[in-house]
Amino acid sequence: METNKSDVILRGLVCGGEVSLAVADTTQLVNEAIRVHGLSPLSAAALGRTLTAAAYMCSSLKEERGALSVTIKGDGVGGTVCVSGDKQLHMRGYIDDPHADLPPNAQGKLDVGGCIGRHGTLTVVRDDGDAVPFVGTTELVSGEVGEDLAAYFAYSEQRPTAVAVGVKIGTDGACLGAGGVFLQPMPGASEESVAYVERMIGKFGAVSSLLERMTAQELLRAYFGEEAAESFYALRPVYKCNCSRDYIEGLLAAMGEAELRSILREQGKIAVHCHYCNTDYVFTEEDVRRMLAARGKEKDGAKDDTV
Repeated sequence: METNKSDVILRGLVCGGEVSLAVADTTQLVNEAIRVHGLSPLSAAALGRTLTAAAYMCSSLKEERGALSVTIKGDGVGGTVCVSGDKQLHMRGYIDDPHADLPPNAQGKLDVGGCIGRHGTLTVVRDDGDAVPFVGTTELVSGEVGEDLAAYFAYSEQRPTAVAVGVKIGTDGACLGAGGVFLQPMPGASEESVAYVERMIGKFGAVSSLLERMTAQELLRAYFGEEAAESFYALRPVYKCNCSRDYIEGLLAAMGEAELRSILREQGKIAVHCHYCNTDYVFTEEDVRRMLAARGKEKDGAKDDTV
């Protein structure tokens, strides 16, 4: 399905500054994940919800070098879901079984909870540019991602957050609408503001269907008012992997010549697979010889510079 909508995360404050609000449209982000990984509708929904949640979290990173990862390890048919992103909202992710399938749940919808599993953990690693990254882990609540993320915020970061995320897949396997609404009372928020959060999040049980027919700006305007729509700022998430052949060469070179030659003797080549962008990098014996020679020259040059 083709759409002219562009992905966006709109962030700002409501309730007189007592509540942080974010509205995310991640439809194209999910469609790119479907293209990269050849996802089934169920796997697309599970990975897409996690990509949306992680993109929201990345949108609050403070440092330019900030980065974040979300890993959900459950007992569902899809296996582990991993998503990484950074301050620039370059997002990427994968699910162990990209072709997972289950019958619809009791509500007739994609059984994301069954795909991810209802027993396991959600782990967030956030690097704000400090020496030691923050690591938080919570037990899964339902495997539906939104409830699990809300539990993570409440118990691991002590920041109660109302979360609604969703992904709607069409009969052709493409994402029709994806995104989420995130409401977080600020410290010291009044009871009225907290009640507002609880009341409003209940309106977004079918947020993906809303985003199928509305832009994020239209949703913000319709549910939170014209003033909010005009004062919010926009961030643009995109599916982008950080890997490259040069990057992989650097990792291989760090293994040392002896290890590389041992792999070549056993396998005849060195193959590296990037799970995030589903790309295979193959290095022949000639590639390794050239790579080691180039690295050797770099080291020699560095030594010369210190003389």
